[in-house]
Formats: sequence, C-alpha cells, structure tokens
Amino acid sequence: MEKLQTSFDAMLRPITPSFHRYMFDRINWNNRMIGLVGPRGVGKTTLMLQYAKEKLNRNTTLFVNADDLYFSSHHLVDLADEFVKRGGSHLIIDEIHKYKDWARELKLIYDYQADLKVYFTGSSILDINKGSADLSRRAILYSMQGLSFREYLNLFHQIEIPVYSLADIIQHRIELPDKFRPYAYFKSYLETGYYPFSKEDQFYIRLQQVINKTLEVDIPQYSEMSVSTGRKLKQLLTIIARCVPFKPNMSSIATMLGVSRNNLSDYFLYLEEAGLIAQLRDGTGGIRGLGKVDKVYLDNPTLMYCLGEELSEVGNIRETFFLNQMRVKHDVITSAISDFQITDYTFEVGGKNKKQKQLQGIENGFIVKDDIEQGYMNVIPLWQFGLTY
Repeated sequence: MEKLQTSFDAMLRPITPSFHRYMFDRINWNNRMIGLVGPRGVGKTTLMLQYAKEKLNRNTTLFVNADDLYFSSHHLVDLADEFVKRGGSHLIIDEIHKYKDWARELKLIYDYQADLKVYFTGSSILDINKGSADLSRRAILYSMQGLSFREYLNLFHQIEIPVYSLADIIQHRIELPDKFRPYAYFKSYLETGYYPFSKEDQFYIRLQQVINKTLEVDIPQYSEMSVSTGRKLKQLLTIIARCVPFKPNMSSIATMLGVSRNNLSDYFLYLEEAGLIAQLRDGTGGIRGLGKVDKVYLDNPTLMYCLGEELSEVGNIRETFFLNQMRVKHDVITSAISDFQITDYTFEVGGKNKKQKQLQGIENGFIVKDDIEQGYMNVIPLWQFGLTY
C-alpha cells in the first residue's frame, strides 16, 4: 500500500484548482459510491484528482489505478479492507474497467465497508447493469463529455463566461466580456478544443492513439469481441467519417464490412457509447434512445478534423457542433421539417446567409447561423450554443 500512496502523491503534485470541468459541481459527492464515465481523454482522472486535492483529507484518501501492477497479486476488496483498517475514508479507483470482476468486487466493498466512500472512473461503455452483480442500486453513475466552447475559452484563454440556458440563448439574454470576439477562438475550438489534452504536442497523433485504443481495446473488452471484429469497428468508423452526416443503410454497410446486418446496429451503438459517433433519432416513443436512427454523425467537430481531414464539410461541422453541445442537457431529436428539434423548438443550422424559407409558418422555429456575433428575433449565433455547460 505504501507504493500506492507514493504514486498518489506523485499524481497530486501537478494538479491545480484553476479550472474545473462542468461535472465537478454537478456530482453529489456525499453518495457512498460514485462512478464517473466518459470517453477517453475528456478529463475524468484530472477531475477526481482535483476533488481529492481540494476537498478531501490526504491522510484518509487513496487514489489507485485499476491497471496498476499491484492488482496482479492483490484484490480490490482486500485493499479496501486494509485501507479502512488504517483509517481510510475515501478510495478513488481510476479506470475501473481495466480490473477483472470490477462490478462484483465493488458490490462487496459497498456491502461490507459501510464507512468507506468509493469513487471510480471508467469507460463510457461501462455498463453497471451488466453481469450478476447488482451494482446499479449501489453506484450513482455520472457521464461526462468533452469541453464546451465556454470551458475551452476558460481553460485555454482565461476568458470567463457564465453558463447560459437554452432559454437564455433563444431570448438573447447573453452578456459577454468587453471586446470579446467569439470568432477569434471558435474555429480553433472546433479543430482541437474538445479535448483538454489538446494543449500537448502532436495533438492529432495523440487523439488518433485514443481512437485506436477505444476501438482495439475498450469496445472489444466489454463486448467480448474478437480482434478481427475490432478491426471491423475501425473500418466502420472510417466509413462514417467519410460520409457524415448520413442516413445509415444497414444492408449496404454490412455488405461492405462483410458482417451480419443483425450485428451492425450493435456496432453503431458501441461506437456511440464510446464517444466516437452520435446517432440522431426521431421522437418515436418519446424517450431518449427508443427512436429510430435518422442520421449518424461523428461525436464532435474535433474528431471530424482528425478523421475526416480535408473531407470535413463546414455544414456538417456546424450540425455536429450543435448536436454535441446541446445533448448534454437536452434530448435532441430529428425534425421532420428542419435539422433538429428540442422539445417544442425547431432549429435550422447554416451559414450567415441562411434564409428563413424552411421555417416559414413554424412556431418556435429558429435559424442558427454561423459567422455572426449577435442574434436578432429568431436568428441565433451558432457559437452561443457552446455556452450551456
């Protein structure tokens, strides 16, 4: 355990409280067991380390990585028992998905260590309902995505803007810092700003490595796929990257990949849960996830620039940005007459020359325009939808 404590100290040293992700204040840290899931690279580990450094007693807190060599000869449940006997109160486990039988042992820890709070991070495809261990009644799961445009401005440019609701945006209640020009920053956000690690050198190479690990390790590990099936996922993502947004023709894609059409919808779902694509559904059933898939997008604009390169079309990037930012707080579905619908609001996304023709006679219809700084009437700047979290 001493080596684990030493490793924890080393990870804490560079952590600073200067910037918190949006999820930091959303989590109810009083729960006995909390899971934070999300795609690779969005800052889950940093968030947990920040909370440990700023809010917890270092003497009664331990942070471990589930992939640590320590666990090649030790069990999580035994570590928790020893830690509690030494006075430990908070155990944080990073990348829990890398630990075999994680769900069963977390259940045992919850049941037998009533005085211990356990926080863990994991892949966004982690399913606490899967398997025999009933962890869903014990762990509160939070899902986190990448940086909003508002967070990017704060982290990379020290420009602080408060969170605004969708109602604030469509009613033009946005107040901005003096001399702030959004388009001095918006394009760079779209290209590289979704992932906090874009500050590091050779960002696109690092992002490609994140994508490869997700496709070759994370998804096959959870879905118990073969290595060859993992390669099919990579081929599928390449097809999507070249065509987005598109209406998926399952039969055609299945033929291209040489896979069963019946398995293809599962592949799409794995890619979506892993934070690589977004599926826009219709309103069938009125509940998220039950609707028929109408269009498939890459998950965020930065992925588009990385995977699509020169094939990334500006109109697709605009739609991807809107969907990506708005889905955090809202159910976004396809519109029969326009691009997107959120509750009773209809949104048509385009450039600064976009006309009103498509929304004529539509109540609560809005034109979302790129390349404009201020809105008027039912016209709203695209970049403002990046201020909602």
